[in-house]
Amino acid sequence: MSVPREPVTRQEATERAVYVISVAAKLTGVHPQTLRIYEQKGLIAPLRTSGNTRRYSDDDIQRLRAIQRLTEGGLNLAGVKRVMELEAELDRLRLRLQDLQEQLEHRRAIAMPGRRIGAQIVPLGTAIPQPWGPPR
Repeated sequence: MSVPREPVTRQEATERAVYVISVAAKLTGVHPQTLRIYEQKGLIAPLRTSGNTRRYSDDDIQRLRAIQRLTEGGLNLAGVKRVMELEAELDRLRLRLQDLQEQLEHRRAIAMPGRRIGAQIVPLGTAIPQPWGPPR
């Protein structure tokens, strides 16, 4: 459901957080007070302006829509929070696995120069030329 986010600077995040709470509520079909409750429960963390006004980004809107789908599916807010934590952990583990796979490929390339990684395994009899010729 979630996609790993690219790291952004605080300025980039601030520029992306453009929706005030009333607009975010309309976009997600929930009451502004519901958004405040989601924030209080730790489900969403909109950026704040210097005047302490909440600003929601497109990523926040997508997260709010995901929360709505989960609650409509019968989960309470504690369950929604746990599902989202598990999804975030899964995303981190996928990135770690990808990193480890790249490291392994790099090490294999160093350990076996001149060999292609993932080369086909060939039966021994066909891999070594036989000087005496084919059997009769």
